[in-house]
Amino acid sequence: MTPILLVHGGAGDVPDERVEVKLAGVKKSVGIGYRILENGGSALDAVEAAVRCMEDDDAFNSGRGSCLNQDGEVEMDASIMNGVNLSSGAVAVVKDIAHPISLARLVMEKTPHILIAGAGANRFAKEQGVPTLPPGSLVTKYEMESLRQIKEERHKTPEGGGTVGAVAIDAKGNLAAATSTGGNKWENGHGETIARYCLAHSITKEMEYGKSAQQATEGCLKKMTERLKNTAGAITISGKGDVGIYFTTDRMSWAFRKGNELHYGVEQDQHILE
Repeated sequence: MTPILLVHGGAGDVPDERVEVKLAGVKKSVGIGYRILENGGSALDAVEAAVRCMEDDDAFNSGRGSCLNQDGEVEMDASIMNGVNLSSGAVAVVKDIAHPISLARLVMEKTPHILIAGAGANRFAKEQGVPTLPPGSLVTKYEMESLRQIKEERHKTPEGGGTVGAVAIDAKGNLAAATSTGGNKWENGHGETIARYCLAHSITKEMEYGKSAQQATEGCLKKMTERLKNTAGAITISGKGDVGIYFTTDRMSWAFRKGNELHYGVEQDQHILE
């Protein structure tokens, strides 16, 4: 089958001046990941590479673009899952690691655990030979200013929350997914809503009942937002290569590649073809 890679750069309030850098970032990410699929690589390798690209891009809330905690530090989470055998790995509250998504993959492949957090995750990184960056290396001027505004004007919350993610299906029909985040400006965020609603499970069940990926994604997000009064976004690929993209936030940067087709956008109902 024709491989597909779908990525998102976070659902939320993306100001006009950040739209172009977000779109450029997701297009670059999907291009890097898709080259792996074109060369016969696995969906797992593709989603890891796509997310690593966004972790390197300070336009996104992951890696070096991460939000700051109350103390002005970067603390990151990441997770990855292989659809072939449902193996998964995750890290939480990780500091001074350039690519938390690759550390999450090491948890999946090198340990019997699913999640390692905090100091234990950083200790595990050292044991695996993952370089530790100098403290503060991932702090950007944009996020320092964002934190200053939050502290001085609590009623204003600058853009920057959310997460990044990727899902892919390779030529063999295998699926994989990955996500990475710097948190949500030390406040409860949309991730909590997604977890409470079991959004991914809900979308999967709707597809099992005969809904298309788009119908399932859109329907579940609308129901979640209505019931829990919070917004979010999701990207979906079915086992048959059916794609779904939807968000109840104002904007979400996304891109997907299938063969020679490249689609991307940031507004709802915006599907640009190159």
